[in-house]
Amino acid sequence: MIKAENLFFSYTGSPPYVLGGMDLEIRDGEYVSVVGENGSGKSTLMRLILKFIKPASGSIVTEAKRIGYVPQKNDFSNSGFPITVYEVLDSYRRLLKIKNKDTVWEALEQVGMSGFSGSLMGNLSGGQSQKILIARALMGRPELLVLDEPSTGVDISSQKEIYGFLKKINKEKGMTIVSVEHNLDAAISNSTLIYHLVGGQGHLCSPHKYADEFLKNRRENDGNI
Repeated sequence: MIKAENLFFSYTGSPPYVLGGMDLEIRDGEYVSVVGENGSGKSTLMRLILKFIKPASGSIVTEAKRIGYVPQKNDFSNSGFPITVYEVLDSYRRLLKIKNKDTVWEALEQVGMSGFSGSLMGNLSGGQSQKILIARALMGRPELLVLDEPSTGVDISSQKEIYGFLKKINKEKGMTIVSVEHNLDAAISNSTLIYHLVGGQGHLCSPHKYADEFLKNRRENDGNI
């Protein structure tokens, strides 16, 4: 699904590199959480996967023909623009040239938001807004779903619902998911693999192994304080 080889990237086109000599392979049907400290290159990797930017050298290939993208925030959360949930999704349906209007209702039903079709986007809670963004991304029936920190600004209850839904579509539909994460508990509990970025390079491992390594390092660091 996604393969990067000897990938280098910097926003200036020259050293120092945000990503330096990175290799990565994500196979179909995986649910990969990308973790790392601020500035480690998580968002840069996501943008490369989405083809928003190009590597300075090396290569990254995303084989999925249909990609769904879920940003952190909806564009209407603070704008005050009077647009409803249905109008947002229906405009996206028309952008994708999907003729079947039921696609909007199907997307809302998937995320349990059918009852909010007439609500203004600006009036939604963080969790409700995130569900709508996921619904919008699913309308194009993506093979790959890319999310940017899906629990940001979302209450605990909604987080459980969102991650439960992501885990469900990964298992039942075989949808490949790549999620940039700061929520380590969610990453460990829901992912099939963790990609840990440090110093411009990454390490792919199981959630169990990552949890053991992370907790061990944290205990050691706490002991040195």
